[in-house]
Formats: sequence, C-alpha cells, structure tokens
Amino acid sequence: MKPLGILTLDNPFPRIPGDVGCAETFAFPVRYAQVDGASVDEVAHGNDPTLLPRIITAGRQLADDGCIAITTTCGYLLRWQFELARELPAPVLTSALLQAPVVERTLPEGRHVGILTYSAASLHPDLLAAAGVRPYAPIEGVTPGGYYARAVRNGAGSLDAARMAEDVVAAARRLVGAHPHIGAVILECPHMPPYAEAVKAAVGLPVYDAAQLIRWFYAGVMELPARHSARNLW
Repeated sequence: MKPLGILTLDNPFPRIPGDVGCAETFAFPVRYAQVDGASVDEVAHGNDPTLLPRIITAGRQLADDGCIAITTTCGYLLRWQFELARELPAPVLTSALLQAPVVERTLPEGRHVGILTYSAASLHPDLLAAAGVRPYAPIEGVTPGGYYARAVRNGAGSLDAARMAEDVVAAARRLVGAHPHIGAVILECPHMPPYAEAVKAAVGLPVYDAAQLIRWFYAGVMELPARHSARNLW
C-alpha cells in the first residue's frame, strides 16, 4: 500500500496509540515530516504566514517520498487548507473539523455539533468558516493551565495518559453542560483520539475525531498511483 503522509509540528512529546502522531494508530503505512520551527505557539496561538512555505516544502517532500495523501497533527493548520490543497501534489486533509458539517447533518432537528479543542481562545471564526462550521458553534477547550494543555504546548519527556484523559473528559462535560442541545462531539485536536471512548462514556453522545476521519480519507485514496503535478492532479 502507498503510505499516508503526516505533517507534524515541532513540539516533541510522547505520542501514544490513537494519537495521529503515532504510527501504531493506523493499519496502513504512514510517513511523518516535521515542519521545523512550527511550534504550537506559532501555529495554534499565532498566525505567522511565513510558516506556510515551510509547510508546503515538507508536504512536497512527503509526496516525493511516495505518499498518496497528506494530513496533519494540528487542526489549526486548517487556516491553510485551501492553499495546501492547491500547492501540494496529493489530496490534503488538515483538520478533524472538516467533518463537522457532515456530522451535523446526521443529527435530529434542533441538535448541533459541539467542538472540543486544545484552545478555545485560538479557534477563531475564520478557522470555523474554513471548515464550513457555523460561526457560533458550541466550543470548549481543555483548561489552559492544565496537564493536557501544558504537555501539548510545552512538550513533555513522558506522558500521563490518565491525566490527559481527565482533562479532555472534564472539558467535554463542560461543553455538554453549557450546551444541552449538542447531539455529537467533534474532537478537534489530533492528540485527543486516545480519549474518545472516555468522552463518549462521560457524555453519552457520538464522538468523532481526527484518526477516524483520516482512516476514511485514506480509504478513498488507497491504491491510487502517486501523482506529482500540483496543478493538474485529477
């Protein structure tokens, strides 16, 4: 099988099975390319346009290495979904949020998608618009000073999965408690899928994440021949 390419940020911390940054998460081959200098602060908390050429360069390297499609380990790269899809010679999926409009259409009348994210303050309306999400969709982030947020933002030599899960579940409960009309939860952060079952058990709602979406994405492109024309792909 042709590999899937995964762009990663420059934020080293342990990636456990389920995390998009862990190759064991997937039953197909994956290759990773780090975007040097692309820290969580620059991508999630800032909006540095000089990062885009570096991201494109890393994406092209993955395509040159035979990757049939490209995704990322940071949903905030959604801000460059259109640019990356235009410039890279393979299909691109930047964020779990891209599935939100589809999930919302599956819900009963009066029910809406809620978004669980690494940083609610950084999930600006322009990012939601890039995914086709309603500008006032219910959003909740993990506690900014909590264990999960610190591990993702600052890196960590080891990872306490139980504490990560506690922070994600607590945020999910706040989200659903504040918005009782929520009918499904999207986990924006690609490091959250290991905790999806815990969230589902805690809130009793369907939960969708980046790893699920990437599997669907890869299923559509697997076994296609690799192509390398950025302008005339399909």
